[in-house]
Amino acid sequence: MNRITTAGMAVLLLCTGLDCAVAQSMGSAYTSTAPKDCRQIGKPGEFDGSTTRVCKGKDGLVVLIAEDDLREIVSVGRNRKAAAEEPAAKVWFGPFNSSETTVEWRAAAAKPFAIIQRWHIADGTDPDKQGRPNTKAMLVVTRLPPGPVCHVAYVDAIANPNSNELARKAADDFARSFRCGKDEVKIIGARGRAVELATMR
Repeated sequence: MNRITTAGMAVLLLCTGLDCAVAQSMGSAYTSTAPKDCRQIGKPGEFDGSTTRVCKGKDGLVVLIAEDDLREIVSVGRNRKAAAEEPAAKVWFGPFNSSETTVEWRAAAAKPFAIIQRWHIADGTDPDKQGRPNTKAMLVVTRLPPGPVCHVAYVDAIANPNSNELARKAADDFARSFRCGKDEVKIIGARGRAVELATMR
């Protein structure tokens, strides 16, 4: 007769049915939003160089990147039009900013429910030798369809050495139940300058 250890029994009690399968299959995949990997929409703005591009995501989703006046928005949808209508497409950080070109997709049972992306927020009080503002890094967790696409959590990458782990846990814990327009974006871990700049109003 096979023995079931105490630890094994605990796993069986805590992890049953579909919930167990989903928990075991939680993971990440990655895509690129680099211009060379995306489709540019129209030509850059004549006066300000503004650009819009659409990048292939996961599970039939696309990532929309729009830059205007040295500030970006990132949104996700089934197509460019859908992504442009999501709440995430209407969130602009006040300071100059940009997003890195690697997108981490958090998924359960191969179904993505959130993305995590590193952003750089310009700090006007911290100029470099040329007088340009240095940037501060922050991770942004964004929920995905079904339901609206919006920011769920911010993790300051400098104040939190384990920022990647914190962002993944925030995505796993909060993204699927987050109510866009009702719930406040969560600040995860220690607050730092990047989060302070991003939430400045």
